Amino acid sequence: MTATIALVDDDRNILTSVSIALQAEGFLTRVYSDSEAALKALTDNSPDLAIFDIKMPRMDGLELLRRLREKSRVPVIFLTSKDDELDEALGLAMGADDYIAKPFSQRLLIARIRAILRRTEGSGTPGGEDAAAQGPIERGRLVMDPARHRVSWDGQNVTLTVTEFLILETLAQRPGIVKTRNQLMDAAYQDDIYVDDRTIDSHIKRVRRKFREVDTGFDSIETLYGAGYRFSEE
Repeated sequence: MTATIALVDDDRNILTSVSIALQAEGFLTRVYSDSEAALKALTDNSPDLAIFDIKMPRMDGLELLRRLREKSRVPVIFLTSKDDELDEALGLAMGADDYIAKPFSQRLLIARIRAILRRTEGSGTPGGEDAAAQGPIERGRLVMDPARHRVSWDGQNVTLTVTEFLILETLAQRPGIVKTRNQLMDAAYQDDIYVDDRTIDSHIKRVRRKFREVDTGFDSIETLYGAGYRFSEE
């Protein structure tokens, strides 16, 4: 089945160039230069993945994502300005699956799209049939169900994006073992593309924040400076 990608950006040149590139790769595209019109369209007829620019008039990408997340879990990639670290952090905190800084290569964007779609295909959960065949992971108070993309801590549900789920799953599979950022990149992206350390660090911070919303004392993801991260089973 051909995947549909929605593009939301007030820059028509970007809409045109990215849409042409995606169509050349076999995707169907829907383009929107107005975020308010995009919100209604995305809610009424959800695409397989959406790409939002952050800086847009009337309703910016952050607000669009916030309102979309009230009704939909469609994967979202943000396009950001190179130095907008605050916007990147906010985007991840609000439920974006990834971000790419402008100017970006279309090859990188397509690789990110394919990586996210690959994780959500099949049964609609990360890993498709492989995830369905894998039983729940139980590590102390943590329970992860890859087949249903569900996570709980002390019986309380924790909502993670696909990327966050894969990073946490990689850590939880072998408690106490240090995973480098490169290993976590490989688990989360599974493509021969460059992802800088800041991306993984942002995802880890966001995962910790979500767990601390249900348990203020959560400290099971440890940072080993200069080495990476590990999951500590209580």
